[in-house]
Amino acid sequence: MDINNADNTNGSPDSSSPFLEFKTSIPENGLVLAWLTRDNTKPIRPEPGSALHTRFGSFQHGSMISSKYGTQLASSSSTQAGFIYLLHPTPELWSMSLPHRTQIVYTPDASYIVQRLRIRPGSRVIEAGTGSASFTHALARTVAKTGRVWTFEFHEPRFQMAEKEIEDHDLDCIVKCSHGDVCKNGFIPAFEEILDASAVFLDLPSPWMAIPHLKKVISKDKIVRICCFSPCMEQVQRTIEVLQKEGWLDIEMVEVSCKRWEARKEMIRQPEDAIERLRDIKRRRNEGLRKRNERKLAEEQNQEALSEAQESEEGGIDSGSTARESGLKRKAEEAVSETAAEEEATTPTEKHIQDKPFLPSEYNPWGKGKRVHEGEAGYEWKDVSKVEAELKSHTSYLTFAYLPPPFPDKG
Repeated sequence: MDINNADNTNGSPDSSSPFLEFKTSIPENGLVLAWLTRDNTKPIRPEPGSALHTRFGSFQHGSMISSKYGTQLASSSSTQAGFIYLLHPTPELWSMSLPHRTQIVYTPDASYIVQRLRIRPGSRVIEAGTGSASFTHALARTVAKTGRVWTFEFHEPRFQMAEKEIEDHDLDCIVKCSHGDVCKNGFIPAFEEILDASAVFLDLPSPWMAIPHLKKVISKDKIVRICCFSPCMEQVQRTIEVLQKEGWLDIEMVEVSCKRWEARKEMIRQPEDAIERLRDIKRRRNEGLRKRNERKLAEEQNQEALSEAQESEEGGIDSGSTARESGLKRKAEEAVSETAAEEEATTPTEKHIQDKPFLPSEYNPWGKGKRVHEGEAGYEWKDVSKVEAELKSHTSYLTFAYLPPPFPDKG
């Protein structure tokens, strides 16, 4: 709504919003997030006759409708055997898939801000700087059906796109969008209702200009908490100066850094298996050398027999001698054939102890064979965790403070 044309309609929240209530199956034209890779998630609304085309294959919308959220959907393409996951919308996943119109508040910052501002179901929150509306979705889910969120955006195209997304996601009865400059005009002209907010989030280039306008719209009978999202230290300094001047207390600047933890299963490798593996390598090496020597000897015998037979023919040796040479040649060829047959008959299974799975280093010993999946039965596993070496730095500095309610006048 425009800052000079406020809409004060009060409706009840639409329970069909996927960001407020979890649904088990995907409805027709309902929002679903198609998870392609870790860094690629696409929001779609399944319609009969349509399809999602990706480098992993084609996925028919008709196969998505009525499927369970979390389903792994295989490609319908005959040439590409890929798959995707159909995920239920959440503010965290939405921040990964939404079209970025501005720098957004990511999950590590968003969760910390919500906790520090003590936002809960029923809270009344003011947000200035809607941007891509990523954090707006997180606020709407937290305040739930009994709370309210008022969000302000100065840039009109961003305001229009954010307002449309809020309406498409059935959050417009919780979230009120407004277009205007809160730094100059304040928060009151946007709405005719009493805001009485207990939490304030300012994502503005000049938050210190909007802070003096807050006392007209925040609660007068409870503690009000504020967070300012600023990328530069100079902005933080000016914000702190104004907060102190306006009577805000317990001012604190926080920088959020995080690491990603990975949990998985790792196969337990016993020392006996390692020793047996070394013995098996030595056995196969000796067996290979023995067969190579036998094959080489057979080839030498064969070559010698051929040479003698050729000399017999040239020297006019009688037929009896020639027959003997032919017999030697045939025996040499049979020896070579028997050696090759033995090599083909030898299988990896014969080299292992009976009723014992492949050793860890022999999952794929010759480029074909058995692939052991994580947690597969027949092996001993343990749960392990691994932390990333890289520390994810902040996107902005967070400045927190609170304003106590005024003391009552003494009568």
